[in-house]
Amino acid sequence: MRDFLPADKARREHALGVIRESFAAHGFDEIETPVVEDVARLHSGLGGDNEKLAFSVLKRGLDADDLQAAMDSGDLLSLTDLGLRFDLTVPLARFYATHRAELPPVFRSIQIAPVWRAERPQKGRYRQFVQCDIDIIGEAGQLAEVELITATAAALDALGLENCTIRINDRRILNGLLEFCGFAEARWPQVLISIDKLDKIGAEGVVKELSADGADSAAVLGGILEQLEPHIAEGGVAMTVEAITGILPDGIDTDAIAALESLAHALDALPSGVSLRFDPTLVRGMGYYTGTIFEIAHPGSGSSVGGGGRYDGMIGRFLGTDVPACGFSIGFERVVDLIETPEDAGADSVVLVYDQTVPLNRLLAIKAELIASGRRVRLDRRAKNLKAVLDRAEASGFRSFAFVNADTPDAAALELKPLG
Repeated sequence: MRDFLPADKARREHALGVIRESFAAHGFDEIETPVVEDVARLHSGLGGDNEKLAFSVLKRGLDADDLQAAMDSGDLLSLTDLGLRFDLTVPLARFYATHRAELPPVFRSIQIAPVWRAERPQKGRYRQFVQCDIDIIGEAGQLAEVELITATAAALDALGLENCTIRINDRRILNGLLEFCGFAEARWPQVLISIDKLDKIGAEGVVKELSADGADSAAVLGGILEQLEPHIAEGGVAMTVEAITGILPDGIDTDAIAALESLAHALDALPSGVSLRFDPTLVRGMGYYTGTIFEIAHPGSGSSVGGGGRYDGMIGRFLGTDVPACGFSIGFERVVDLIETPEDAGADSVVLVYDQTVPLNRLLAIKAELIASGRRVRLDRRAKNLKAVLDRAEASGFRSFAFVNADTPDAAALELKPLG
């Protein structure tokens, strides 16, 4: 959990503004949900490993007997009733179930807000971080995936990010792969968690994790992963039926493979800085994905800078009626590290370096004139170390300065000078 100095905050706000504008231009509407959710909802088995990282809130009014009883039973979660959200998708599902009657049949939402996970802090991974989500609820066809990927690609392009690759897979293909290897269906979630670590522990490490139970199946999977690793190192393969079937075992879901080729055809007009590739080892750690899944890779980041997918089963958990849903999230903390604040961001900003002899009413009148003309204005008292004053102003994003002394009558008399 971090503090941000003015220059960092300015860069973040610039990026958030660009993302919001891009998403809104594609017909998405922004909503807001509380930072806390019911603890049972957060631990419903839909959040994968992230459920283990959720911050829980103790119930009010607990006493020593309550604490001892929970310790004796080993059920510490019984001491809590609320938790900080670890993503924005679970809250969205609850939001939709609550407000469905007030929303259109196909609802396109924007959520841009902080989430919390009890991570081990490191570069690009924090305990409090911002997610930028767009979701489409109520659209069962590929239009949802197409709109989400198009809007996200437009945001990346508007941010000035080039050489982005959107890696795509389908949970149906992954499930078919696990079935081919001989894993019992009950083990699929755990196997997928291990495959999700492929880039960190390699095929040998995945096999080692899975060999304790079902060694034969793990060995078959290991052989497949070893064959796939060269393709993954190259960023995946083209999204055609021929290319996809060429690297997978026979008998994998042909409808899912054909759907990926169809998706690629629908997305042939993406910005030049964004490409699509099929990655058969892409998992996405959340347990709620049911179909197409995707992640954004960028050469400037060692981890994905965004991801999402189809989660048709989640809304029904809260609503009692199945509703198709799909979402895409930009990993804001990683993206913002890859961009710079535009050079002209502070073009209309000025620091007035004033002498102590200037009457306050005149100083404020000059400031008001500049503000009325559309400028951002800051007042700094003139000091012996003028360079330090100007350096601080430049670091805060100001681009010009002017001296105000007792003889300065108004803003028209100012001599504006560039900073830096």
